[in-house]
Amino acid sequence: MFAVIRTGGKQYRVATEDVIKVEKVKGDPGEIVQFGEVLVVGGDDVTLGVPTVAGASVAAEVLEQGRGAKVIAFKKRRRKNSRRKRGHRQEFTLLRVTEILTDGAKPTVTARPKPERKPKPVLAASEDGDDTEESAAPKAKAAKKPAKAAAKKPAKAAAKKADKPKSAAKGKKK
Repeated sequence: MFAVIRTGGKQYRVATEDVIKVEKVKGDPGEIVQFGEVLVVGGDDVTLGVPTVAGASVAAEVLEQGRGAKVIAFKKRRRKNSRRKRGHRQEFTLLRVTEILTDGAKPTVTARPKPERKPKPVLAASEDGDDTEESAAPKAKAAKKPAKAAAKKPAKAAAKKADKPKSAAKGKKK
């Protein structure tokens, strides 16, 4: 069974367990969102909507909320020293279609519970006294190496210029 839904100004042909990338839709990862704007429901018999199929909807699980690749809009007006550079990242939602519903049915698949974060276990201090002192004190950063005294080379170019006599008005005739 498949359906054609409209969301974000675009149309998508979807089937159960399809993963699609649509324009941003409200919902946290793991939630179930429902799309009521179904244009076509197909399978053994095809139902066309006028403009939508009455009582049909598509349920999908939000997998991820993200942002696409950066698009650069660079405008330049030649010979006017005028440039404008502007970046944009379009937001999207990654969805997995869970069910295609008809006749006003409600989604049977519920949102998956969010995984609970386990607190990091606190490292138990060992019985030896010397280990706890080391772990309690932060490690000292490696000492900076002393800067090498840069031996300055004598200015050879200046000495050569002083040795050469200056020619007056090279290439010019009086």
